[in-house]
Amino acid sequence: MHQRWLRWTRQRLPVRPLAVHGLPDFASTSPARCHPQALSCSFHYKALSLQQDHTPLRKQLKDAAKAVRTLPSAPAAAESPDLLANWELTVGIEIHAQLNASRKLFSPGITAPTSIPNSQIAPFDIALPGSLPVLQPAVILPALRAATALECTIEPVSNFDRKHYFYHDQPAGYQITQYYHPFAKNGRIVLTTEDGLEDGRTVTVNIKQVQLEQDTARTQEDESNTALIDFNRCGQALIEIISLPDLHSPRDAAIYVKKIQSILYAVDAVTTGMEQGGLRADVNVSVRRRDAEEGPFAYSGVTGLGQRTEIKNLSTFKGIEDAIKAERDRQIRILESGGIVQGETRGWSMTNPNETKRLRGKEGEVDYRYMPDADIPPLYISSDLISWIEKTLPPTASELVEMLVQKYGLSFTDAMTLVSLDDGERLIYFQDIVDELVSSSRSTTTSKDHGKTVGNWVLHELGALLSTEEKQWSDNLVPSKHMAEIIYRLKDNQITGTSAKHILKLIYNGDKRTVSRIIRQEELGFSEMSADSYQAIAQEIIDKFPQHVKDIVEKGKVGKLQFLMGQMMRHPRKGDMRAPEAEKTLRQLILGNNG
Repeated sequence: MHQRWLRWTRQRLPVRPLAVHGLPDFASTSPARCHPQALSCSFHYKALSLQQDHTPLRKQLKDAAKAVRTLPSAPAAAESPDLLANWELTVGIEIHAQLNASRKLFSPGITAPTSIPNSQIAPFDIALPGSLPVLQPAVILPALRAATALECTIEPVSNFDRKHYFYHDQPAGYQITQYYHPFAKNGRIVLTTEDGLEDGRTVTVNIKQVQLEQDTARTQEDESNTALIDFNRCGQALIEIISLPDLHSPRDAAIYVKKIQSILYAVDAVTTGMEQGGLRADVNVSVRRRDAEEGPFAYSGVTGLGQRTEIKNLSTFKGIEDAIKAERDRQIRILESGGIVQGETRGWSMTNPNETKRLRGKEGEVDYRYMPDADIPPLYISSDLISWIEKTLPPTASELVEMLVQKYGLSFTDAMTLVSLDDGERLIYFQDIVDELVSSSRSTTTSKDHGKTVGNWVLHELGALLSTEEKQWSDNLVPSKHMAEIIYRLKDNQITGTSAKHILKLIYNGDKRTVSRIIRQEELGFSEMSADSYQAIAQEIIDKFPQHVKDIVEKGKVGKLQFLMGQMMRHPRKGDMRAPEAEKTLRQLILGNNG
């Protein structure tokens, strides 16, 4: 019975509770306040085939992306620049992010992923008569982490409001949100080169407020006049992050949303991002002529704007950029032809990326009939809790990059790469190796003394093996202690760089011997060669390739010296050589004091 969707038919709009196809055992999930009569209400049902009707969201996105690739190219859209000379674009964004919480916002319904529709619902989620909302306290923690990371001011007292509208994904006829008195206000995000902007350019996006609210049910089209409804998502805790209209470029808007997602991930406020359906964006778009008088519209104190339209439910970063471009160009065409842009809600599809489509007239505050929710008391947040959140907040990606550059001496590029790899596991691996080297060093060393070397081996030497072998990352492939010992022996001149790479590859491919045993059994230990030995080997290479030597001396083709170096490092005694000393000897013999 649980493997059934609710069915809503457009031709017969219900004025009573929706038809139910199987309900969970409320007794096992029901600390919520609910009248006993509510559990004995009669429901009619009709069995539906889940396999026949259900198409996973990922498959829908994949199919849509495939459809886009088969479309003919659109030169006008492809050539549409990010910034226009005669028109100014203004964008404000509302981001809805699903919080990392085990319970829903106002019910004990669980939020763990499941493929069984309507198996994780409590009475309040489907608006059973008599059920009342009960705020789940644990939901507040990820919301506070998010708002703090976005540099918001946390309000000590906030309230919940009802946003009224009738639609099948919201059974109560209203959504609980925080319209008038949200729990967080006045944040900001600064976009920089690190986020993808051009060198030297920064963009500050001010955040008007962050509010708690309920998610809606999930809808899937069944027939031309029927929708299937899964209430597992209904009531899950969201935060809505509302920006001021501070963005003026489609690309900047996509970068802004991507940075918000990165921050929410970093502070453990969310578990899934935009591509997995855990984060959605609504964008408000308006345009005005740069050389004309300011527009007559205003938003949250920002004046002089053009008429805005809203594009709902964008779920990819590329989609945000393309939808804004499409709507901007549509508004410009209307204004240039003497028309008037209407305030309305519009949709956008991956299968038709160059157009937006009217959905309905734009609702205003009066349409939603906002009013305080009389069933929910005010939310009080103590200053002690706010202080604790600030002290325990995980670092963001930007802070991690700065730490790696300052503390470990990595380049900005290597630091960015290290932070982005393997959900942070490669970064932890890197730090473990550095800590091991610091603790095992004979002299006093710091993290900065080892950072660049370890970064090179973790990102480039080990990274090359991962790419070549096409293996999934695991810190068990080459344990951090083994990697630290390889690097330690290399820096201590116990082995050469060539030998170190050979040892790394052996361990990577499953060799269970210790590093010291591999060195001993493979005879990889380094013993310093005498200067006479270097000269003898170098002279042997010179005699073998006289034409290369002639080109270097007479024609100045110094690049051929690298070929001779390669030959020297292939010598049977390569394990006893140090590359700098080998090159120095070659230069002296070929170029003399001018080398």
